Amino acid sequence: MNDILIKKTTAFFQDKFGNAPEKVVLSPGRINIIGEHIDYNDGYVLPAAIDKIICFAFAKNNTNTSKVVALDLNEEFEIDVTAEVKLDEVDWTNYIRGVINQLKINGFKFEGVNCVFSSNIPVGSGLSSSAALECGFLFGLNDIFNLNIKPIDIALLGQKSEHWVGIKCGIMDQFSSVMGLEDKVIRIDCKSLEYEYHTADFNDYSLILFDSNVKHSLMTSAYNERRQQCEEGIAIAKANFPEIKSFRDCTEQTIIDLKDKMSHDVFRRSLFVVKEINRVIQACEALDNGNIELLGELMFATHDGLSKDYEVSCEELDLLVDLAKKETAVIGSRLMGGGFGGCTINLVKKGQEQQIKDKFSKLYREAFDIELKIYDVKIGNGTSLYK
Repeated sequence: MNDILIKKTTAFFQDKFGNAPEKVVLSPGRINIIGEHIDYNDGYVLPAAIDKIICFAFAKNNTNTSKVVALDLNEEFEIDVTAEVKLDEVDWTNYIRGVINQLKINGFKFEGVNCVFSSNIPVGSGLSSSAALECGFLFGLNDIFNLNIKPIDIALLGQKSEHWVGIKCGIMDQFSSVMGLEDKVIRIDCKSLEYEYHTADFNDYSLILFDSNVKHSLMTSAYNERRQQCEEGIAIAKANFPEIKSFRDCTEQTIIDLKDKMSHDVFRRSLFVVKEINRVIQACEALDNGNIELLGELMFATHDGLSKDYEVSCEELDLLVDLAKKETAVIGSRLMGGGFGGCTINLVKKGQEQQIKDKFSKLYREAFDIELKIYDVKIGNGTSLYK
């Protein structure tokens, strides 16, 4: 599938600009096995790059103007890389503008490029197509202009680009897009950026994403509100226990002891964070021991917390997880990503995938009159040079 995408992108580049691209970069989306809403709370997350990518074709054009074509949208824009960078009303262009802005702020010297990109990452499904866009474009400029930016700094610059666009994301999306390895999940310490790989052998189970095909408008406002509530929660914990520096230093009992000092919502958000940090640690042990059934149980527990305590689910996602709980062939399921829509991630017994897909599609359509989108994913490599 990626081969077709690469051919399509490079052929379009040749037709559009009259020459073959100098560089072709592949930048993947990501899944997160467990550790949701934890990257901005100084916890641990457990993401992986996947085999769905954005393909970029690049060449220098020896001018100060970059021309960027979004092939799937049939849209393009030009930007003078020497001029002040400003946000634009065409959303997707802002991720590219953000990257150019970050390079300029950090004093990197570069010129204009011609660039065409095309993707098979489903947009809006919580697979971080924006991180793949930032990191892939940055990776290409880094290579073509010999900027010598280290991979981890590509991730950090990508994150700052997204902050500039207005989304105060944690580091997980960009980090996993750049640093992913085939058949490995990455446990990232979001406080220190230390990381370690764990083998992701799901044995007799397949990873399947059920895309609810909804995106509720609460997402951005609720995301920022949850961040604020967590900041309030940890501030209360620090004020009462001077030895506490972050949620990592809290036990569940710490939060329970502070219940009377917190608002109802701040208490529940804080308790979820502490529990989820512990679930990531347990998930790594489960993977290392080949105990995929325990991993599945932890995923169900995460969804329960996201739905009831963190309150970022919605009835469509809750239904998909409830359906999963009733099936012996599904050993784990939870919403993945920010919430209020997007996908559930599921561990489904090999050989029973089609039966589960058909059943869930039918029941989901009956409940909401919405088509369920389904993606089979495998864990793949991070952003890389194809040629």
